[in-house]
Amino acid sequence: MTLKPPPLRNDCFALPAGVHWTPVDEALALLRDRLHPVTAVETVALVDALDRVLAKDVIAQRSNPPLPNSAVDGYGFAGGLSDGEHLIPLMEGRAAAGLAFEGEVPPGHAIRILTGASLPKGVDTVILQEDVTTDGTAIACRGPLRQGANARKAGEDVAAGEVILSARRRLTPADLALVSATGGNALEVRKPLRVGILSTGDELVGAGEEAKSGQIFDANRPMLLAMSARMGYVPVDLGRVMDDRELLRKCLDEAADKVDVILTSGGASAGDEDHMSALLCESGAMQEWRIAIKPGRPLALGMWQGVPVFGLPGNPVAALICSLVFARPAMDLLAGRGWHVPQGFQVPAGFSKLMKPGRREYLRARMRGGRVEVFKSDGSGRISGLSWAEGLVELGDGAAEIAEGDPVMYFPYASFGM
Repeated sequence: MTLKPPPLRNDCFALPAGVHWTPVDEALALLRDRLHPVTAVETVALVDALDRVLAKDVIAQRSNPPLPNSAVDGYGFAGGLSDGEHLIPLMEGRAAAGLAFEGEVPPGHAIRILTGASLPKGVDTVILQEDVTTDGTAIACRGPLRQGANARKAGEDVAAGEVILSARRRLTPADLALVSATGGNALEVRKPLRVGILSTGDELVGAGEEAKSGQIFDANRPMLLAMSARMGYVPVDLGRVMDDRELLRKCLDEAADKVDVILTSGGASAGDEDHMSALLCESGAMQEWRIAIKPGRPLALGMWQGVPVFGLPGNPVAALICSLVFARPAMDLLAGRGWHVPQGFQVPAGFSKLMKPGRREYLRARMRGGRVEVFKSDGSGRISGLSWAEGLVELGDGAAEIAEGDPVMYFPYASFGM
């Protein structure tokens, strides 16, 4: 007998000897360096700009506030007050928001003024109405009160000509308020990124279909479509494709004309039916598929007719984690948002774990009682753990022994935009 079996290791996550496994940071750097924005620019009305990505900086057309104004309801005069009691003659009329007082307040006199009203000439200080008594002809009050109290300066928030929002920002409701307050009514934004979602595999059936023996329901496609929508992109359902290389080739050809990026699940490894990685290799655009990450060992990164393709693992847990770690920052870059690193937090571990070296590991996790707890099993087939979790714990590439209370890095799902 000439053939001899390899040593028994019983570890599906072990790194094969002699095979180069790309570290997570190296794969991310590759994406960051080689991808660029692909979405076109258009001008939209302010009311239609929510969640769109700015294509260029926004300049304030008008100062905010445009004129000095009162921050409170009260009485306005000039110069502040010294310590002690004061009796100040009161002018007729008042200044209200939108109803400016046209005259001038002479020195030593006061005028009734309401919140938001422009300061009349001769007024630079406002005293709260609760701090005075009045008979309609004068006000009695006590000092001291500094000059300029309760008065807002023109442009103290934003000055005309100032950059108020930078390009690559995804617009929030507060951003729209700022643009409107400073005179804007239209914005140059990027068109939404179109994300194609494709499932592959003979074993898959769709929700509501009959699952025969050996078949499973397609969990990845609804998950990835919803994830793309939650992140602010336009999800495009590319359906399911059987394990047929020519059918898959045709589907990719058609998708390349209508989407900006493609996420596939299944067929990303090197088996007989792993047609996604095989097609990307044939096209000469295959970049990496042995990435040192757990879960998610097979991950194809490539191009198809100029469209980036992420060949995700077929396992839903690995598919989602690889989407968050790799596809999400890449899609931000393609959408014109720039490269965004998710915000993580050092928190005490509510678990213990022994880490083997060589792969970065992500655990399904959630915060409870000031500590982060992890799902009861790190098996990548446990889909329920994705729903149970509210984020991920990231464990480094090296060997480690984590005890309860040790600091670990926790990334809430919201940090990934999900």
